[in-house]
Amino acid sequence: MKEAVDAIVVGSGPCGSFAAWKLAQLGVNVRVYEEHKEIGVPCHCAGHLSIKGLSRLGTYPLPSAVVENTFRGASFFSSTGKRFTVRLNSPVTCAVDRTLFDRYLAEKARNLGATYCLDSRVENLIVEKDKVEGIVISHQGNREKVHSRIVVDAEGISSRLLRQTGLRALDTKMLVNGIEAEAENVKDTNSDTVEVFFGKEYAPGFYAWLMPKKNGKTKVGLAARSANPIELLKKLITKHPVMSKKFRDAKITRTMIHPITLGGPITKAYSDGFLAVGDAASQVKPTTGGGVVFGMTCAAIAAEVANEAVRQDDVSSHFLKTYQEKCNETLGFDTRMMVRMRRTLNRMSDDRLDSLIGLCAKLGLDKTLRNVKEIDLQGRTLLHVLRSPRMFAALGYFFFAYLFANL
Repeated sequence: MKEAVDAIVVGSGPCGSFAAWKLAQLGVNVRVYEEHKEIGVPCHCAGHLSIKGLSRLGTYPLPSAVVENTFRGASFFSSTGKRFTVRLNSPVTCAVDRTLFDRYLAEKARNLGATYCLDSRVENLIVEKDKVEGIVISHQGNREKVHSRIVVDAEGISSRLLRQTGLRALDTKMLVNGIEAEAENVKDTNSDTVEVFFGKEYAPGFYAWLMPKKNGKTKVGLAARSANPIELLKKLITKHPVMSKKFRDAKITRTMIHPITLGGPITKAYSDGFLAVGDAASQVKPTTGGGVVFGMTCAAIAAEVANEAVRQDDVSSHFLKTYQEKCNETLGFDTRMMVRMRRTLNRMSDDRLDSLIGLCAKLGLDKTLRNVKEIDLQGRTLLHVLRSPRMFAALGYFFFAYLFANL
């Protein structure tokens, strides 16, 4: 039996470490348990993050070694190669080295007093009378119990611990399988532009992406609801009319496979003595699959609520429901809008998407979108840009296509 602590965080990814950072900042005695021997390994995402989102969280600017590139443009390609490009007035996103990013957040938490226990797998929750009282860990062949007043679950998409509380986990029907790769000698890329590729033949239920790095290498990947993502990536770089030309002489140096949840946040991410953050709670943008900024936003809320619960000696579900309420207040409207957008995109045929991309270019929507800076809170961004007649016309087509897609 190890001594009790105020708070335990399970997982040292961005959401776990950010929760630990904020808890330690508030003076809470917090300990982080990570099953791997190194923080940030293995890497599970492309690390494409919004600058405004990071700034809102107080984590931008980042150390130069962490940032691989910044982007002020995006090009969208249909399955036939039709393109629509937006050039923004200033950089809005950055690519980060996820291993270094994770370690940077962990170091911030450590500097404020958080303790990290690596190579320590959390096997089970300690649950007594339906209340989470701590965890059971496995470390170097030994099993130990650690009691705490509250557990923050940032274990990731498996949601294994969350299920032990009886809470309903994420919607597995809204999972896609992602593959992230790094390549050398990719041709015809613009160093400050992200490229997005649609097409059910290459990425059914999602899309593919390409992100140049400052060192000359390129991140490329896709996600798909069905089929083998490895085979789909091979098909993308050899058959797509645009991507195949870029990869004619390229070489892929490493790949990583990971699932992505697109169903929106779970309806209840708390119980007695327990809060879930990040992928475990499906706090991910349903449109793009980006979960770092959304998850960290909820992690900060979790730390605030957990701190109050510890101070008032009340970690009951009734008290902790404030966490869910604040998350819904902060992100609820935008995630609901994004779930609808995701379902619409999933139902649209490649021909409809091809027409929509052509229409966006024809209407000159790049001029309307030039001043966009907010890409995380997409519901609010959509309401803002709808003031433009061009955008309203494109949205009208979008919903027209949606209606026909459901006939």
